[in-house]
Amino acid sequence: MLMASGVNYGFRRTIPHMAGVALGHALMVFLVGVGLMGAFIGYPPLQLALQVVSVLYMIWLAWKIATALPPSAVQVEGRPLTFLQAAAFQWVNPKAWIMSLAAVSVYAPEREMVAVAWVALGFLSVGWLTTVIWTTLGLSLRRLLNRPSWLRAFNYTMAALLVLSLVPVLTTG
Repeated sequence: MLMASGVNYGFRRTIPHMAGVALGHALMVFLVGVGLMGAFIGYPPLQLALQVVSVLYMIWLAWKIATALPPSAVQVEGRPLTFLQAAAFQWVNPKAWIMSLAAVSVYAPEREMVAVAWVALGFLSVGWLTTVIWTTLGLSLRRLLNRPSWLRAFNYTMAALLVLSLVPVLTTG
């Protein structure tokens, strides 16, 4: 998604999206570490509700990517995800949940506050770096996707890959 945003909106306009991803996921890791997962264990329908909302939101984001306007038109009509949208996306992103649960289980198994904070800080640091890399890659591709038909094909491909990433969520119990 960040690569697609870099292609369609450029680096500067994608910064709020990048910050939302990095901070939103770090907050998720921290809250999972201090016990949020207990809510899912204690009330299983909550997990199903999260999965349904996650799938619907990711399909909406895929549609948004697929229908993104070319950069010249974007400056008037389109916009990348905001900080809050990107941070909220982490909460419906199944891959973010899996990474958060695994990281806390491996690196802070006793759930001590200091250890959980270090894991969250690690996710924030690495997360920021990876958002910069993905957005920069998108910006580099922007120069190659200067024909509207190429950009449209890229956006359709990115949207399709996002939808395909939902297959494990939809096929596992």
